[in-house]
Amino acid sequence: MIEQALEEALEKCRLTRGEFSELLVRLLDYGVICRDESQVETLLYDRFQRCEPLIREWLAPLGLRLQHDSRFQFIRVYPPGAEVPGMPDQEEPHHGGFRARLTQQEVAAILVLRVEYDKALREGQVDENGCVALSLEALEMGLRNLLKMSLPDKLAERKSLLKKLRQLRLVQFAGDEAETLAEIWLRVRPTIGHFVSEETLQQLFDGQRQEITEEEPEQRITPDSEDHSLFAGKEAESSHEI
Repeated sequence: MIEQALEEALEKCRLTRGEFSELLVRLLDYGVICRDESQVETLLYDRFQRCEPLIREWLAPLGLRLQHDSRFQFIRVYPPGAEVPGMPDQEEPHHGGFRARLTQQEVAAILVLRVEYDKALREGQVDENGCVALSLEALEMGLRNLLKMSLPDKLAERKSLLKKLRQLRLVQFAGDEAETLAEIWLRVRPTIGHFVSEETLQQLFDGQRQEITEEEPEQRITPDSEDHSLFAGKEAESSHEI
């Protein structure tokens, strides 16, 4: 019965089962699809538009929720219990099994990306695709000023960090194979605004104010644990896609 219903639905969407499976697997594997990322994601995003109700129907029983930003043309899937902008919170218990596990360095970099993106947004320095240009030097300065942290010293570790940010579809950049990353400019995507909640940003700035008041320069804003989730659920506040 399910097989027949799926075949009928796919026929209406003008998709084969293989095309539908490829789209679902990519979405669940990466957690996000951005149309301007590559030719593959352009194809998958356009395919998604033809079968969006069907995708939502298949994800709903798993407790997964889908966010589709048609303006900036990206799709992101959220795990059970995560806070999703513009959607009511789920009341069911969740255990974080689908959550993205990020290092402390990755969490810190993502926080700074959100702060810098908001700053550029206020100053009107956003392109027609909602993206903001940010130098690696500016990211480094933001880490130092906001979190008293820095980018990894080793080139391989810096490349790994940038690769993770690109994998999450938070930034775009070119030249990652260069001997030095000093000249690289990041293109911060508008997806950063959905990945980091306003509540988390407020916690960051509240922590800064408390640090200044108590005059404790050694106090850390980021959590001590090396294992975090950036999906903004009750168990995943940055204290993390935060």
